[in-house]
Amino acid sequence: MQVIDVLSKLVAFPVLGGQSNLSIIRFIEALLQDKGLQPVLVFNEQGHKASLHVRIGPAADGGVILSGHTDVVPTDGQAWDTDPFTLCERDGKLYARGSCDMKGFLACCLASVETFQCAGLKRPVYFAFSYDEEIGCLAGPALVQAIKAFYTEKPRYAIIGEPSRMQPIVGQKGICVLETTVHGSAGHSSRIRQEVSAIHVAANLIQWLEQKMEALAVRHTDNRFQPNHTSLHSGIIRGGIAPNVIADRCSFHWDVRNIPADRIEDVIADFEAYARQLEQQLRQRFSSTRIETVQHHPPVPPLDTAEDQSVVSLAKRLSGIHTTGTVAYAAEAGQFAEGGFETVICGPGDIAQAHRANEFIAIEQLEQGMAFMQKLAEELAA
Repeated sequence: MQVIDVLSKLVAFPVLGGQSNLSIIRFIEALLQDKGLQPVLVFNEQGHKASLHVRIGPAADGGVILSGHTDVVPTDGQAWDTDPFTLCERDGKLYARGSCDMKGFLACCLASVETFQCAGLKRPVYFAFSYDEEIGCLAGPALVQAIKAFYTEKPRYAIIGEPSRMQPIVGQKGICVLETTVHGSAGHSSRIRQEVSAIHVAANLIQWLEQKMEALAVRHTDNRFQPNHTSLHSGIIRGGIAPNVIADRCSFHWDVRNIPADRIEDVIADFEAYARQLEQQLRQRFSSTRIETVQHHPPVPPLDTAEDQSVVSLAKRLSGIHTTGTVAYAAEAGQFAEGGFETVICGPGDIAQAHRANEFIAIEQLEQGMAFMQKLAEELAA
């Protein structure tokens, strides 16, 4: 199968989120140029990363964007049975890092170029491939704006090919990852009432996050998601040098994953207000107490596509799956929807296989992805 051959080449590029992706994006660019297409690269400010977009078909309104990311997550510390960057077939499954998330979808797109070119499209299809999705969907907004600025016609739909077993996904949670650092005062642990322990303050703030999550769960729920409310979580904490030394510095990473009814910006504003209040109280004990919070990336918006939007019925026709779903993970779908495109997530593979050792995509899923592309070509030619 041509799609497997393309996938084997894509997974051989070990491009992690945060790294330069020019090796894989140049490979894709050359492949498309060999088909007579003119892909456009959208570079980051430093010029060492690029997204790509390209149109196949006429410059007509109402086209469909097929979007995916070129980066993958690390394999460090995972017990792989095979080389994670060499595609390995076994029992109808294709093993490699990124085979499922989400180079399987990219391979379906690239293996379908001639199908689209020969279909006599009346409305175009676009490929839109990004970088740094795995570390916060960093390239999504710029790619969306580049597409809107470059083409005179207006694409209508965006289909984000994250692994969904080809089920149309109409909702995703948003996300923002933050780091809070507390600066207190060092001293002997017997002086805990005179000094400001950065660890104790950090623990106070993390407890606030827990209480805030409980309050949000009472205020808004959305049973399409699991959990059915906005979640707050701290996954890393660092501080202290010895059990009997009061820590003068402690930092912790935390994230917000919001349902569409809640705004990440509101949660952050409430946290900052509490931190300022706590900071002022502690400065009465130690005047240089500081609590600083930085965002690791801008908030990624949630996706909340209404069931009656025509992109949903389109995705159902193309996939042959007539029930929709939602996902708790974040993706670039919310960014495309925010950019004005009717958007769903729909792609081959099972998210349960992503980000783990021995990641795989079933060949049957690739076949369904290719059938999806064939039906899309027929739809756009009608």
